Amino acid sequence: MGVTKEDVEAAITSALSPSQLVVTDTSGGCGASYEIEVVSDKFEGKRLLERHRMVNTALALHMAEIHAVSIKKALTPSQAQPQPEPAADKPQA
Repeated sequence: MGVTKEDVEAAITSALSPSQLVVTDTSGGCGASYEIEVVSDKFEGKRLLERHRMVNTALALHMAEIHAVSIKKALTPSQAQPQPEPAADKPQA
């Protein structure tokens, strides 16, 4: 068997100490394709491309066995907080 979801989670957790991490095996169970959502303090001050590189670097030992990685979210904790709705969108009483 290829890389497991747990392998991906462990690699990212070790490298990025995320406050939130969601790893989804999109390969149907063979471990060849994953979607990743990660929130980490280590992304502070980094551009999106740098954040994706950090995730890919964390997975470097497994990349030979993974066909595809889709990083859906790579956010800082403040970016991951729900945003309040603008007051202009709310109907007036």
